[in-house]
Amino acid sequence: MQALGGAKNHLVVMPDADLDGTVEALMGAAFGSAGERCMAISVAVAVGEVADALVAKLAERARSVKIGVGEDAVAEMGPLVTRQHLDKVTGYVNQGVAEGAALLVDGRGYCHPGHENGFFPGPCLFDHVTPEMTIYKEEIFGPVLAVVRVPDFDSAVELINRCPFANGTSIFTRSGAAAREFGQRIQVGMVGVNVPIPVPMAFHSFGGWKASLFGDHHMHGPEGVRFYTRMKTITSRWPENLAAEFVMPTMK
Repeated sequence: MQALGGAKNHLVVMPDADLDGTVEALMGAAFGSAGERCMAISVAVAVGEVADALVAKLAERARSVKIGVGEDAVAEMGPLVTRQHLDKVTGYVNQGVAEGAALLVDGRGYCHPGHENGFFPGPCLFDHVTPEMTIYKEEIFGPVLAVVRVPDFDSAVELINRCPFANGTSIFTRSGAAAREFGQRIQVGMVGVNVPIPVPMAFHSFGGWKASLFGDHHMHGPEGVRFYTRMKTITSRWPENLAAEFVMPTMK
């Protein structure tokens, strides 16, 4: 069997990260394709003192995201796939507010000029999200970014490793030591270092761990080839004379 599961992808922001670059990376990773992709970043993990500055810049940039139709060359985010999915994403945002998260940027009720009956949401940004909240636990598959604040690097690693989904994750930092330790300790199938969408090159396999993958093989790459291959092994000799052998056969 070979099947991909759910995702709840985290991006860890260390205090030494390039903040402006990180915010731009998060914008594309969270709101690109209106969040409708398995590799979308839906949780920003703000480590220590970086949280306030990160959230302020995220909120400012999220309010400026250009929403439009696919033919619009300057559009950064388009509509969701159906009215039903727009209602579902809106329901998640409503639940996040009800459970106590701080909704800093509210994209509910957005109406795009000329497409009043379209399925356009606006970007949504939550702060002070906790692991007990529904918007943290479940894959929303929409333009909703949740910020979780943690005190230190170890807490960030523990938070991600506790998540039942383990599709993709990233860390943004200037520290090679932090990046190396993150890669070694994190229990996630695809990891990025200063790469917001950590999809590997095509000759590597694609797929996560834990509840993000079902089956014996990952997608693509060598494992994808193995999945569609039934191995046959042929061993042959052409001897002049056959004789009984009472030991394990070897090539001679």
